[in-house]
Amino acid sequence: MRQGMAEKEGFAALVLRLRASGVSSLDVLTAVEQTPRSHFVPPQFAADAYSSRTIPIDCGSFMEGADLAVRLLDALQIRPGHRVLEVGTGSGFTAAVIGRLAERVISIDRYKSLITAAQARMEALSIRNVILRQADGSAGLSGEGTFDRILVTAAFQAVPRFYADQLVAGGSLIVPLMTDSENCIMVRLTKTGSRFEREDLFSAPYLPLVPHTAAYL
Repeated sequence: MRQGMAEKEGFAALVLRLRASGVSSLDVLTAVEQTPRSHFVPPQFAADAYSSRTIPIDCGSFMEGADLAVRLLDALQIRPGHRVLEVGTGSGFTAAVIGRLAERVISIDRYKSLITAAQARMEALSIRNVILRQADGSAGLSGEGTFDRILVTAAFQAVPRFYADQLVAGGSLIVPLMTDSENCIMVRLTKTGSRFEREDLFSAPYLPLVPHTAAYL
């Protein structure tokens, strides 16, 4: 009972902060509300589930603060019927919310243990349209056709143009690009013909992408 109240209060505070920053999509906020973030954070960080703090998880990875996670979901502009690729499963929270907005989601991560834990959370929440895989995301995901939306949560040094082949016409990719050795900015790239239209969104704390799947974790 107490956890349920904390969840409601945390979500309400998050909504107020998001509205102040211009995020007001009812579809996105409803999907977030239906996906309890406390199920995705390590137990010792439950009190921070809805805060803007970055939360460490296994394998040296981290969860974005709640504000950033929802801003990314809002920027994706997902519609019913969309197929979505997420590169960087992490805790699985973002994939779970996308699963409530899109028709089908494939989410990949280089760490097997993160995929296994995220899969258990999907099953506990009866989310069945999210497919999780351990895979190397440095070249996206080939062999799965094209996607309406792609979200990448590891930073590239330059625009990863190979993603154009994995997007439908008019589809968009949100990806962090390094602006210097320590900082990156989220960029939305929309496929028009054979090129991308670029829109810079906001800075974010992502780390440079590490290629190859992890052998031991």
